[in-house]
Amino acid sequence: MNAIGAGDTSPVMNTYGRYPVTFVRGQGVKLWDTSGKEYIDLLAGVAVVSSGHANEDVARAITAHSHNLVHVSNFFWNEPMMSLASKLNDLAPWPSKIFFGNSGAEAIECALKLSRRWGIRNQLRQSGTTTTTTTITTTTTTTGRTTVVAALKGFHGRTYGALAATGQPSKWEGFAPLPEGFIHAEFNNLRSFEKVITSKTCAVLLEVIQGEGGVIPASQDFICGVSELCKDRGALLILDEIQCGVGRTGTWWGFEQYGVVPDIFTSAKGLANGLPIGVCIARADVAEALGPGTHGSTFGGGPLICAAALANLRYISDNNLLGNASSTGAYLAEQLTKLPKVKLVRGLGLMQAAVLQAPIAKQVAADALQKGVIVNAVNDDTLRFVPPLIITTADIDTAIQALYAILSKVAVY
Repeated sequence: MNAIGAGDTSPVMNTYGRYPVTFVRGQGVKLWDTSGKEYIDLLAGVAVVSSGHANEDVARAITAHSHNLVHVSNFFWNEPMMSLASKLNDLAPWPSKIFFGNSGAEAIECALKLSRRWGIRNQLRQSGTTTTTTTITTTTTTTGRTTVVAALKGFHGRTYGALAATGQPSKWEGFAPLPEGFIHAEFNNLRSFEKVITSKTCAVLLEVIQGEGGVIPASQDFICGVSELCKDRGALLILDEIQCGVGRTGTWWGFEQYGVVPDIFTSAKGLANGLPIGVCIARADVAEALGPGTHGSTFGGGPLICAAALANLRYISDNNLLGNASSTGAYLAEQLTKLPKVKLVRGLGLMQAAVLQAPIAKQVAADALQKGVIVNAVNDDTLRFVPPLIITTADIDTAIQALYAILSKVAVY
């Protein structure tokens, strides 16, 4: 293994604990490093490369638009953005409006701003007050419906608003003071949420599967219960689909597995097969709370990125990758249960985790990399598996064989 510019001499900020590997080529579910070594990728850039590395359909779209139109200001329209918005509207559970950004964190920031502004506007309308800039500002600072309730162990991004919504105190260290107006309750504990959703709550923000929290699916009773609480108490339900969306669970959106319908949801990772994009998809009547000048993103909705996302969504649909995610996901889960030192397997579709009998996940991930298998230690005792949606049972068998050998030998203390 060989890394270019690694270590203390690298000009790159040390914000990631990188492995000493530099990848130079990918194809399908495989990656190759600078020495020519081959790897099976069960991480896919953390659920990003949904249609596989160097997907030809996506590559053709990128090439075509790089020669046609890469960027135009959001003062104007561009055709790929409009087409992608129309496609996402078709995939939404209601008539929608879409905001385009560059990342999941940007999508979350839009959802947070939208929900707060909606909460204030809705409150003013109910009281018969005209919604001007002055009344919105005054209500926000006094009696406004501005609080967001999120889940402990949830993860929503690294920008300040998204970080404040993230229910992991370890990620807050050194960044205080965080933005106000966020309350955290216990995931999969309906009573915990019931206590904190009040007349001050503008929205509840949840992942239906907590990705960075350890691939923890919501229970049916919990997610349906929170949905009903939001309806009863006048709060919006925002579902973070950044990691579990775009077919990863076997349906386009993870919330479809539960039969719930949010008011706003976000997507990013799997949309453009590796290119930077983030979208906030809102019910059309809710989206009216944001008007010209209230939010923006310079590169959001760029024609090249949107063309890539359109090609990726077509490829997923045309090749039944939702069906493959469901069937191969079930196969992956079954094989993981057969590994030594695995005490629990959880997840949906091709978003799975193996919980180990001891805090050896980081060692196992490092050993697997040496054997040409890329997995992620999402925490000390949990391995995360989010491979490309094109993965086959044969690919899974090869990876499982390597993991079996590693787990058979690794010591547990």
